[in-house]
Amino acid sequence: MTTRILPAVGDVDAARSVTTLLSQLPDAEPAAPVTDSTQLIDTLARLAGESLDDLPEVVLVHERIGPVPALELIREVSLRFPAIGVVLITADVTPGLFSSAMESGARGVVTLPLSYEELANRVQSAAQWSVGVRRHLTTGNDVFTGPGGTVVTVSGAKGGVGATVTAVQIALASQKSGRTVALVDLDLQTGDIGSYLDVQFRRSIVDLSTITDISPRVLSDAVFSHSTGLALLLAPNEGESAEEVSDRSARQIVSALRSRYEVVVIDCGSQLQGASAAAIEMADTALLVTTPDVIAVRGAKRVVRMWERLQIRKAEDTVTLVNRFIRSTEIQPQLIEKITGTTTANTAVPANFKELQAVVDAGRLHELDSKSTVKQALWALAGELGIVKVPEKAEKNGAKSIAKFKNDRGSLGRRRDRGGDSRNRQTTQGAS
Repeated sequence: MTTRILPAVGDVDAARSVTTLLSQLPDAEPAAPVTDSTQLIDTLARLAGESLDDLPEVVLVHERIGPVPALELIREVSLRFPAIGVVLITADVTPGLFSSAMESGARGVVTLPLSYEELANRVQSAAQWSVGVRRHLTTGNDVFTGPGGTVVTVSGAKGGVGATVTAVQIALASQKSGRTVALVDLDLQTGDIGSYLDVQFRRSIVDLSTITDISPRVLSDAVFSHSTGLALLLAPNEGESAEEVSDRSARQIVSALRSRYEVVVIDCGSQLQGASAAAIEMADTALLVTTPDVIAVRGAKRVVRMWERLQIRKAEDTVTLVNRFIRSTEIQPQLIEKITGTTTANTAVPANFKELQAVVDAGRLHELDSKSTVKQALWALAGELGIVKVPEKAEKNGAKSIAKFKNDRGSLGRRRDRGGDSRNRQTTQGAS
């Protein structure tokens, strides 16, 4: 039997050494090394998207891989791709490290400097385990399968710009299109998703924070099944409990959710904590909500610069949504794009709080009228972000693929400058 092996080694010399030894293993088919954690996850997701049979039997993770630490990376791979045997390569041979590696999901540990016999034994053992799991995978109902869903985080440039309303509505749009959707409240101290959707539930994300092995059954116990079809993972009722959700536990929770749901929408609020930072770093799309006023735009710029300093997210990899947009406003989306260095969404949400007030006060945001221009804009945004299932007829029509979610009344496209340079220059000085 041929054993497919994918090494994840960032160091050039270590990669050369690993590749040389792997090429000597009998019946081994080593792939070219990937150099960081992001490339590894993307490669495995692409292979799994084509066919689960295309996944390698063994993944080797070097201790100095980054930016995600090796043990956390092993845990994420084990959760998202349970049929892969992961082996850690490390110079630390202490019992504590070995125990931590096993708890993270590793099937073996190889010590540095590498030896042929030890590497061969660990790879063979992990490969045999992988084959056995794949043989029984289709009969088990309590394992995660598949490459994982799409994660979208929604953050506010400051408080009150509409991040939670945005998160709720794009999650509803995705669910309505036929996808399985989890909506997570990671605004741990002041989260309001439960209030917006009229939910009282005794469990929260804190209940998952101390669990090292989040199985589907454990996850389902912490998730509230809403009448809309959304799976809700709520913030704790006691804000002080937020300290219990670390960045490490947030990574585990997000990995577990994306392995079970096609789309995971996370409301990160406007305050950056370790848990929300981890979610934003892991997200496929990081959405930053702002309003077209000087204070909010300054806040958006401040948030983006902080993400860059902390190496959480690059500005160009962030999508900015302009909420409460009025065509006559001084600050236009293209100006916000220039100030923040982000990409602004083509969809802008119109300023029309009267449409929202009744459902917000009643805690029934999911009952917002379909004729609402705010709802139409936010559902158009969901289509723009690619988290809605495209109808078969729309797929055949190509450009009309997301037509059912777009409406000119609600989706206000970016207005291009028409002789407004002097006005925008004045605003730039104030906002930046």
